[in-house]
Amino acid sequence: MKAENMDQPWWSPARHADRRGGLLARNRIQAALRQWLAEREFVEVDPSALAYSPGNEAHLHGFMTEAIGNDGVGRAMYLHTSPEFAMKKLLAAGERRIAAFAHVWRNRERGALHSPEFTMLEWYRVGEGYEVLMADVVAFCRIAAGIGGGVLRFRDRLCDPFAEPKRLSVAEAFQRYAGVDLLASIGPDGEPVADVLAAELARVGLRVAADDTWSDMLSRVLGELVEPHLGIGRITILDEYPSAEAALARKHPGDARVAERFEVYACGVELANGFGELTNPEEQRRRFGLEMDEKARVYGERYPVDEDFLAALAIMPAASGIAMGFDRVVMLATGASRIDDVIWAPVPE
Repeated sequence: MKAENMDQPWWSPARHADRRGGLLARNRIQAALRQWLAEREFVEVDPSALAYSPGNEAHLHGFMTEAIGNDGVGRAMYLHTSPEFAMKKLLAAGERRIAAFAHVWRNRERGALHSPEFTMLEWYRVGEGYEVLMADVVAFCRIAAGIGGGVLRFRDRLCDPFAEPKRLSVAEAFQRYAGVDLLASIGPDGEPVADVLAAELARVGLRVAADDTWSDMLSRVLGELVEPHLGIGRITILDEYPSAEAALARKHPGDARVAERFEVYACGVELANGFGELTNPEEQRRRFGLEMDEKARVYGERYPVDEDFLAALAIMPAASGIAMGFDRVVMLATGASRIDDVIWAPVPE
C-alpha cells in the first residue's frame, strides 16, 4: 500500500484502490475453499451469531447485548467468539461433515493481526482423527498462496506452503527454542505445577513475577521465545498442547499430560487451532468451571455455561474440529501488513 494513503480512511477512493486487489483475491480464495469443501461433501452451515454464552475460555472476551422478549423482559446475550457450540450441536443432531465461514467477535483485541470482528472458517469431521485436519489446513494455505503471490508473507518473513510442513510438540518447541523442560512441570494427570515451571524458567534466565500462574509463564515463553520461530520457511504444526491449555480437547491417549490439540503457524503467525473433540459433558463442565474461575481472578467477570451445549455433548459422536482465521490466511497470501487491509469494511477504530 502506498505510504501516502495509509492515513486515509479505508473508504477513501485512493486507499480503496490500494486495497482492492487484496479484497478481490479474498473473494477468489473464499470461493476456492468453498469448492474444496463441497467436493468433499462438507455441508456449509450458518450458525446464529447471538448466543447465551460467548464461550468459556478464560482469556477470550465477548461482546454483550440484551435480547428483549415480546413480554418486554430483557435477557443477556453475547455475540459468539466462535461458532463451536452451535456446530457441535449440529453434530449431535446427526451432521457428519460441516463447515462455516462465520463472523465472530472478540473484545479486547485490535492490532495488525487482530480485529474485533473477523471471519473464522470452522469445520468438523465425525469419526476422523485430528491429524486429517492438519492436512486440510495445509491444503487451504496452498490454495490461498496459489491465488495470491505463490508464497505466504508477513512483513519480512516468508513461508513456502508447498514445502513439507514441520510438526513438533509444544514440549519439543519449548526445549528447542527456550531450553525449558515443560513436561517436568505437569503432573501425570495433566495438572500443572507452577513452582516447577518457575524454577525451569529461572534456570535458563527467564523472568518470573511473584504472581505468575503456570499459564502466565507458559504464555510468555510461547509468545516471546517460541512463536517467532514457527512457520519460517515452511508451515509448522505445533502439536500436543498441555492438557491444562486445551479445555475443549481430548487428552492424548498415550500421555494424559498433553491433549489432542494443535495449532498451525506460517511466518510466525498462528493461523488455525484444532482438536480431537472432548465429548464428556461432566469433564467439560469441570474444565469450564476452572476456566471461569481464572477469568474471575484475572478480569473480575465470568460467563454463563451453555447448558444446551453440555446436553448435546452427551450424544455428540467422536469428531475432530478446527477453526482457521480466514482473514489471516488471506493477509499472508496477499502480503498485506495489516488484517484490516483484507477486510472489505473494517470495524471503525
